[in-house]
Amino acid sequence: MIKLIFLLFILFNYSINSNSMEKKLYHHLPDGTFRNPEGSPGREAFENLRKGKGWSFRIFNQEKKKINITIPSWHVEEKEKVFSNLEKYKNNDYIAWIGHSTFLIKLGDNVIITDPVFSKNAGPLFFGPKRYTKPALKLSEIPKTGLFLLTHNHYDHQDKDTIRRYPYKNSKVLTPLKLGKYFTSNRFKDVVEMDWYDEIKFNDLKITLLPAVHWSKRTFWDTNKTLWGNFLIEHNGRKIFFACDTGYGDIYKDLGKKYGPIDLTMINIGAYDFRPMFEKSYYHTTPEEALQIAKDLNSKKVLGTHWGTFVLSLEPIMDPPKRFKDNAINYGFDKEDAIVFKIGQIESLENIIK
Repeated sequence: MIKLIFLLFILFNYSINSNSMEKKLYHHLPDGTFRNPEGSPGREAFENLRKGKGWSFRIFNQEKKKINITIPSWHVEEKEKVFSNLEKYKNNDYIAWIGHSTFLIKLGDNVIITDPVFSKNAGPLFFGPKRYTKPALKLSEIPKTGLFLLTHNHYDHQDKDTIRRYPYKNSKVLTPLKLGKYFTSNRFKDVVEMDWYDEIKFNDLKITLLPAVHWSKRTFWDTNKTLWGNFLIEHNGRKIFFACDTGYGDIYKDLGKKYGPIDLTMINIGAYDFRPMFEKSYYHTTPEEALQIAKDLNSKKVLGTHWGTFVLSLEPIMDPPKRFKDNAINYGFDKEDAIVFKIGQIESLENIIK
């Protein structure tokens, strides 16, 4: 009888562990590729995207020519002010926007760079969308970094030339699975590939890679062969959620329950409108969806990223920040809690999350 009870106990625990592992590895497919978390836009939506259904380069380029790329004076900080603010805040925790999804985040003695792209275009060689605003700093002008975070492999986030020319090869690099080779082949010495929910300690930081609703591709034959993900950065009791490009999905309610509240969510608010080809991207949030994710994460503040640098879609270039600010109150945020930076703006973290 005792042996039978013991056997049933073993089988019960094996069943629980198997189910837990199966759930944890849901995003791993048998062919070695990856997929989005449960509750994300369906496989059909992705297959339509992969096959180009509804997509037309001809129509996109025709519509793209209609976009008025007039840069308001308030959108870009003067270079002298960028340098003076770097000096001003050098002993503070701060966030600096270099452009698009490239940020410098200083926490204690740690300087982090996210998805650095310093090239003139987002694509191989001279192909791909060209910048209409320069980076706030040249690559040679950025302060010394200790940590390099890469969210995924799209050209507007993973820039081969920036990686090759990066001046601080001793920086620790954290990437989602199967992206490490791009760094080790360029003489980076400390590269760690992470799966979703993996945690890494770095000095007094804790970094966790979390699920995102997106995809990966750099060529015609490598769709979803590398992982993508959001980074949760924890330091001295504060939490910063740095989003990979992401669409909306049920996963964010789950992440909010497990990891919230979040002090600051940094999330994409551009590259969502593809009319007249199709209504919107499943894999880039609208400004309203970005606010909903921040709400799901129980975030105190939310900062818009991934806009104002490249024409990746067909919304007017200044539409994302306007919609973001105008709709903040509808998602439980005060207007000033939906934060829009100038390119080159540097603010102390204390001022941002006060």
